Amino acid sequence: MSFTAFSVGRDTQLVVMVPSGRIDLTYVTAFESHQLTQSVRVARMDGVNMGTELPKGWEGAFELDRGNSSVDDFIAAMEQQYLNGGGSVTGTMYQYITEPDGSTSTYQYDGVSFRLASSGTWRGDASVKQKLEFFAATRRRI
Repeated sequence: MSFTAFSVGRDTQLVVMVPSGRIDLTYVTAFESHQLTQSVRVARMDGVNMGTELPKGWEGAFELDRGNSSVDDFIAAMEQQYLNGGGSVTGTMYQYITEPDGSTSTYQYDGVSFRLASSGTWRGDASVKQKLEFFAATRRRI
């Protein structure tokens, strides 16, 4: 159940599935996603302007503190598969949101490809912060 009258970060849970199984994203500290669209504009001869936005997928990122090698291992396996002549690996993501009224909203991201934008900076007494970016062909409520 949500602890506030609005959504906060702790109200969401994320699950990433790829053909080899679930990726254990330890210590996720942030998640963001946004819709991609293509703008279409029409300037009619009668002076009326029209427009629409065509859906072109979703993209976003996970920020996490490295708790194990799962993200590094996944990216290494994905890269090796490609270099060995295999296709690129895509997966499915699920976002579960506990709404303020106690209900749950579930969104499924399909055709998800990943990129390790930062494998982290290793230094003294600081945690290693990683960033995993993604592109999804579609997002739908299930």
